[in-house]
Amino acid sequence: MSQPFEGLPTSPLADELVDQAFSRAARAGRAKSGHDAQESMLLTATNIISDNLENVVSGWPDFDRLHPFYVNLADAIVDVDALRQHLNEVTWASRKATDIRHEYESKMRNSDVDLAKKHRKQAFARLADVVEEVEDDLEALLDAREQLRDLPDIRPDEPTIVVAGYPNVGKSSFVNDVTRASNKEASYPFTTTQVHVGHVEHRHIRYQLVDTPGLLDRPADERNEVESQAVSALEHAADAVLVVLDPSVDCGYPLDVQRSLRDDIEAQFDVPVLSVFNKRDRVEGEVFEDADQMMSVRDDDNVEGVLMAAIEAVDYEPELPIDEE
Repeated sequence: MSQPFEGLPTSPLADELVDQAFSRAARAGRAKSGHDAQESMLLTATNIISDNLENVVSGWPDFDRLHPFYVNLADAIVDVDALRQHLNEVTWASRKATDIRHEYESKMRNSDVDLAKKHRKQAFARLADVVEEVEDDLEALLDAREQLRDLPDIRPDEPTIVVAGYPNVGKSSFVNDVTRASNKEASYPFTTTQVHVGHVEHRHIRYQLVDTPGLLDRPADERNEVESQAVSALEHAADAVLVVLDPSVDCGYPLDVQRSLRDDIEAQFDVPVLSVFNKRDRVEGEVFEDADQMMSVRDDDNVEGVLMAAIEAVDYEPELPIDEE
């Protein structure tokens, strides 16, 4: 399941949609004459408005069927309840345009040319009013599209290892090392740094590693509401969390502070959380009883062992097809 918002449709602006519908209707009317011209203009204008508005709505994913990761992430950025309401309003406008077509088709059926023209003008005025009523909704959907379409392509249906810890402890270096050329970068709209997403394959299963600077590199009480909501989204994607700590404290954060962040993450994520002490080449001989793994990314020491420990913690079993008897 790829990022569900990258192919979102462009919402037309209200004035643009009305201009397009009426100009196309005028061309359709010039191709015919008399009563037929008025009916053709009505049909063309209403279909363009109804179809365009319907396409806007159908181009958005059904939030009731989306993975909770994407719902929470979208909600952190654009407010999903408000987005649903905008989509509902546009759906109403699409159906209303169709209702206007049916109403005025009936009125024009047995009328003379002058009356048919009068009815067609009335229908056009009502169509313009309907589109104007959803002007703000169309603009809101266009704005939401711009904010959501470039979200990182994190796939919660793949076994996912989230890498956390304070800045400069070696998170990105670890992800870069184990994923190598498969590592990609993207940005959350609400962070100033880039998310690192990489993949490794083990026994024909692809694992996703996600490093989220700006989200899981500081305590929960220092995150704003939007960032906290994004972390809640990550809870739905993570199958295991690696918290990387720097016992040499070259990163600039005391070890007890790093441990406190790890404890916060353990309390928030209902998945295995592994404490990985990096830079062990700088603390040779020291023993850290709370370390699940020790490594040195710089020296390529036990990096693969940490990855295997994370994969084991995920304990992913692929779904196999059920044999029919």
